[in-house]
Amino acid sequence: MPSLFNKTVAVLSGMLDYRAKRHQVLTSNIANLDVADYRAADVALRGEGSGKAAPLSPRTTHPRHLPFTGVKGEEAVATEVEVSPDRPVLDEQMARLSENHLMYNAAIEMLARKFRTINAVLKEGK
Repeated sequence: MPSLFNKTVAVLSGMLDYRAKRHQVLTSNIANLDVADYRAADVALRGEGSGKAAPLSPRTTHPRHLPFTGVKGEEAVATEVEVSPDRPVLDEQMARLSENHLMYNAAIEMLARKFRTINAVLKEGK
């Protein structure tokens, strides 16, 4: 079964996680516009070339936890919340939120197309 779900599915699911996390941060920025000391935050991807992050390494915190056997660290999307020294501006945050929403929907559509393709191949093989 691993040959059916190649790196494309792993990357798209990682991007969905990234977009969901970014949505939470951006809506938090909008919700806290009136807080005097609040600073805008955003979620940044940590790429291999940036030198900021090591690959993701999940760990078990209890002896009865199952070991991690999902995607490898280099296939997962590593993120980091960065806080800006500036206060959030409503128009900028709404624009970022709209862009994030569109990109989330695009990733969903690409993932759905991938599964429709797999489904068509499986039906043809019968």
